[in-house]
Amino acid sequence: MKRLICPSVAFLPLVLIGSLPLHADAPTGFSYPLFDGQTLSGWQVTDCEAVVRDGAILIESGNGFLRSDHRYSDFVLEVEWKALKDDAWDSGVFFRCPPPPKDRPWPEQYQANLRKGMEGNVGGLAGAESSGLIQPGQWNHFELTVVGSTAAMEINGKPAWKADGIEAPSGYIGLQAEVPGGGQFLFRNLRVTELQHEALFNGKDLTGWEAANGKQASCWKVEDELLICTGEPGSWLRSLKEHGDFNLRLEYLLKPSGNSGVYCRVPKDGDHHGEGSGVEIQILDDAHPRYAALKPYQFAGSVYAIVPADPRVGRPPGQWNRLEIDCRGFDYRVTHNGVVVVDASADSVEELKQRRLTGYLGLQNHREEVRFRNLRIGPPQP
Repeated sequence: MKRLICPSVAFLPLVLIGSLPLHADAPTGFSYPLFDGQTLSGWQVTDCEAVVRDGAILIESGNGFLRSDHRYSDFVLEVEWKALKDDAWDSGVFFRCPPPPKDRPWPEQYQANLRKGMEGNVGGLAGAESSGLIQPGQWNHFELTVVGSTAAMEINGKPAWKADGIEAPSGYIGLQAEVPGGGQFLFRNLRVTELQHEALFNGKDLTGWEAANGKQASCWKVEDELLICTGEPGSWLRSLKEHGDFNLRLEYLLKPSGNSGVYCRVPKDGDHHGEGSGVEIQILDDAHPRYAALKPYQFAGSVYAIVPADPRVGRPPGQWNRLEIDCRGFDYRVTHNGVVVVDASADSVEELKQRRLTGYLGLQNHREEVRFRNLRIGPPQP
């Protein structure tokens, strides 16, 4: 059994692209596990204790909350759950929710209930009710599809309900801890498909990317479904397509003192300094003694030389970090390991108005090894 009260973050295993085996007409998107079966990586835990036991999340004690690192708009969520209490069990699976407010352990909405007799029902959402589909004392399976203002639930492979009226355009996925009143719960096989995102890396080769200097990308390789900058001298990697407004999500892993960056909306030459250029989002092992004299805008997650990242939440070398870059017009929001570290607009940061609104994406070669995975792109988040 592995115990984590304050969990590590940013682990997502193998990516699968394409239709989920839910329906013949199921939408495609970017699909991956929300839980790796071994750690609580990728979850933020508040006011409760959760552990991993036999490949499942056990909500062990407390009135609190586990929330995903990412927010989700349109998605398909699959989760298996089991109540350990013999009677009067109670918990919940939240979706499109904000973080819990300071004065209470859970968000107010939206919750797919796990209270006995109300399993799968969503309070305040007209029509989101069913009964008789649960197997008490056994593992049960939810499949929740949320698109726009609508949602649909299947329970143990059977249609439960369809409803309209969801007002929140995006939010977190969460697991409720209500152990004093509702008992302990187990959760496993959590998987989400981001319906609005598509892969930027296929896990096999450099399709969709090119060496920016026009030569063979010998300093880049694909190994074990990872995109790796070897650290050898050579080109940065440039996307074949230009992008305007977008939401970019990826994971990276550094060695000690590692250094890299993500170029956003850069011209073909990769310029990310000064008027008419794109920007760089910093990737750095900024806790290393080598960087003791960094300027605030050089820490990991910063819009380099423009907007400092605050707080600093980079993981130690050898651990995967999760980075999300949201670009809308001149506004930039950067989420690092589940924490918003940059939320800047041109109204408050004049220099952002000087930067390009369209351009290429890029992965920097700083002559140091860095590994990337789970690169995907979609529209900016609401």
